[in-house]
Order: sequence, then C-alpha cells, then structure tokens
Amino acid sequence: MSEFLIIRNTTEFIRFVLDNVVYISAAGNYSDIHTRDNESRTVTLQLGKIEDDYIEKIASDKKDFVRVGKSLIVNVDYVHVIIPSKGVLILSDNSTFKYTLKADKDVLKDMKKYVEAKWKNEIL
Repeated sequence: MSEFLIIRNTTEFIRFVLDNVVYISAAGNYSDIHTRDNESRTVTLQLGKIEDDYIEKIASDKKDFVRVGKSLIVNVDYVHVIIPSKGVLILSDNSTFKYTLKADKDVLKDMKKYVEAKWKNEIL
C-alpha cells in the first residue's frame, strides 16, 4: 500500500504518492514539489512548514527526507551523485528522470557523510 504526502490548507488539498516525491524546493512563501514524472506542483506553504508539519511525521527507516540547506528537502532514496566541491547534487532513479541541483558545499559534505553512513552496508 502506498504512503502519501497530503498537503491541505484553506485553499487546496493535494495528495502525492510519497515514493514519487523526489525533492521539494523553496519559492518564497510557496514550495515546489518535484516528482518522478518530471512535474512540479506549487503549494502555498513555506518549506519550513512542510518540514515541521509533514516531513517529520512521515520520516521512518523506509522513508527518508532530508533538509539540504535553506531551500531544499530531498528524498534520500533518489540521491545519485553528490559532488561537494562543485556544489552539485543529482537526484535520479537511473532510468526515467534526473534533476541536477545546486547546494552549499558544506551542506553537501554533511549530506555525503549522512548517505554514506545510511548505506554503509550497501556500499561495495
């Protein structure tokens, strides 16, 4: 059974299949939710509000969303490449989509350590 990220407020109700959410980016008082089908949906919530009210509630061993600096929340399952020295983060499923993002070098160094620790038993 799929888990969902449900955004609801006074003006909208939007349901995303959680596995389809690749990343969420800040857009001022709004946030853009980017999905596996290369679509994005703007919602009337700030990134911090999404993190506090939604992401923390759905985080588990199976679902892992991480704040990356001031403007991004990423689904760790789709981390494909991290190059801290260039400030580059690539999110992909290795077949249907690829998002190349920019982020602070120090933040990406921490992210690299985090995913290495998370996947230490899967790294050959």
